[in-house]
Amino acid sequence: MRITLNGRKIELDAGWAFEVRERYGKPNDIVILNGFQIEEDCKISENDILNIITKGVMPGKDELESMMMARHTPRVHSEVKKGKVAVAGLGGLGSNIAVMLARVGVGQLLLVDFDVVEPSNLNRQSYSISHLGMPKTAALKKQIQEINPFVKVELRDVRVTENNVRELFGGYDIVCEAFDRPEAKAVLVNTALEQLPDIKVVAASGMAGCESSNLIRTVKPMKRLYLCGDLENGAGTGSGLMAPRVMVCAGHQANMVLRLLLGLEEA
Repeated sequence: MRITLNGRKIELDAGWAFEVRERYGKPNDIVILNGFQIEEDCKISENDILNIITKGVMPGKDELESMMMARHTPRVHSEVKKGKVAVAGLGGLGSNIAVMLARVGVGQLLLVDFDVVEPSNLNRQSYSISHLGMPKTAALKKQIQEINPFVKVELRDVRVTENNVRELFGGYDIVCEAFDRPEAKAVLVNTALEQLPDIKVVAASGMAGCESSNLIRTVKPMKRLYLCGDLENGAGTGSGLMAPRVMVCAGHQANMVLRLLLGLEEA
């Protein structure tokens, strides 16, 4: 029988998961079968994906990526690893989107922002005290490399304008719009849809304040455009941006990117 064990295809005559652990691991090793950590022995079948992980031990590079993605739904990683996704704006939305996409294992990320990390960012953005004063692109790349070193990360420290959208995002499958200002959102969304006929845009509108997170949703207002948020509650005086709703919206955007890369949504 042929299975994938810790990222390597092998032939074996064992019929049970714990039997494989006895051969290749230790009695207390974690066993993950087809994305699920099992506590009781299970039969294995042709083409199953099995990971045997020893706690507290750093695996070799050839096994690390497989073990990192062991809890994925089977066959997901091979698809998302082909993906090329741009994140424009690395604030509360974009920084959290990029981290989630790195954890998912997207193969290539383009991070675009012109700003530096400052103290008021820390209430909702994926940065820490040690990042203060750093360009957001560099601070986020450092985090991603510590989360998933197998992701290729490109940086552009520029402001997005009508004149550079094609040059920045051409060749990418998806661009996530993650700006604060409505004017900047409109420039990116409108220009990308007009100038890049093959790209898909995942944008956001309405995640300020402390309203119910259940109001945040994902809609498709037109071809190749997905919009996440409650579409009403923008930031302004008396209505700030708080981590919970911002991160719920970022989760919507990252999940739509995942669905698009897997072909679960039509453009």
